[in-house]
Amino acid sequence: MGVFLLGYSNVRKWLNSEIESIKQQGLYKNEKLIKSPQGSGVLTDAGEEINFCSNNYLGLANSEEIKNAVINGLQTYGYGMASVRFICGTQDIHKILENKIANFIGTEDTILFSSCFDANAGVFETLLSKEDAVISDSLNHASIIDGVRLCKAERKVFKHGNMDDLELRLKETQSSRFRLIVTDGVFSMHGDVANLPGICELADRYDALIMVDDSHATGFVGPNGKGTIEDQGVEGKIDIVTSTLGKALGGASGGFVTGRKEIVELLRQRSRPYLFSNTLAPLIVIGSITALDIVQEQPELREKLWENTRYFRNNLSNLGFDLVPGEHPIIPIMLGDEIKTVNLASSVNEQGVFVVGFSYPVVPKGEARIRVQMSAAHSRDQLDRALLVFEKAGKKHSVI
Repeated sequence: MGVFLLGYSNVRKWLNSEIESIKQQGLYKNEKLIKSPQGSGVLTDAGEEINFCSNNYLGLANSEEIKNAVINGLQTYGYGMASVRFICGTQDIHKILENKIANFIGTEDTILFSSCFDANAGVFETLLSKEDAVISDSLNHASIIDGVRLCKAERKVFKHGNMDDLELRLKETQSSRFRLIVTDGVFSMHGDVANLPGICELADRYDALIMVDDSHATGFVGPNGKGTIEDQGVEGKIDIVTSTLGKALGGASGGFVTGRKEIVELLRQRSRPYLFSNTLAPLIVIGSITALDIVQEQPELREKLWENTRYFRNNLSNLGFDLVPGEHPIIPIMLGDEIKTVNLASSVNEQGVFVVGFSYPVVPKGEARIRVQMSAAHSRDQLDRALLVFEKAGKKHSVI
């Protein structure tokens, strides 16, 4: 036992050194405890706070309609499945949800995963080999980056949103058997949207496949909330769409891949996160089915979200804050300096507005920011109170 403890003492010393270094750089991430349901306002140790941190875009995380459906469904389908899908973990509701997602987004078939991280992790290794190439936007989500690392395909990265650079990478990989261009639909730290028409044009010209992670768009972007593919008019041109059930669609957990039926069929046979992870819990499935119904039956939620977004963006900009241009409910306030970001976020939080500063390694060094996220659940009074807090804190720290 003493030998083992001695061995770990060296590891402990290194771990503590790393943690202390993170703290000294202003990069340490504290987790604030929430003592209430997720919503536009939450209860924390500091009291009631206006919440601008969550991905609860449509305000469905504490929806009475979803909660009632889940409570009723619990009696019919139980709590869990205690199995993977291909053994004894597939209920009729799993197929209902998969079909519902495919019909909603306009694809041929869908496969559910425990998260979108797992969905992205399960695509590349299954579909691509060393004969192939994957070409990825430089600002893609960590789950895409990690998923690409799992496969043996040649890896190319193109400059963020740069179609000329993408074309260069396509030319460099013309000897590959298959090529897959992968991009976020909406980039989570910037709130900007991929140029899907431009990507589709290049994919057609160079005979490449396209994959889009639409996690920050499904349910509320586009005329019917179907995501960036609908919004940019490229329906039928995207081969693989991944997304989440854990943001606009109720905010619990779960992800999916939807797209060409042959791709989905092969994923069912070979995708390791699908084959070796417990099936999505029945309660999540029931809640997600209900959330999709709400999205299609209550367009006023999307309208309220976009109204809130325009109002808050315009007023922050008028106050003098440096925002990443765009229209998305993700509103990044760019500060650059990590310490200044931490200080501004702390001052805002002290005044009852819940925000989080993001710094390296979540974003590149020197690009620290506070990411403000809008919800359809925010009231105009909450927005106005938050704007006053941001104005006061911004002046205190010489940001505006």
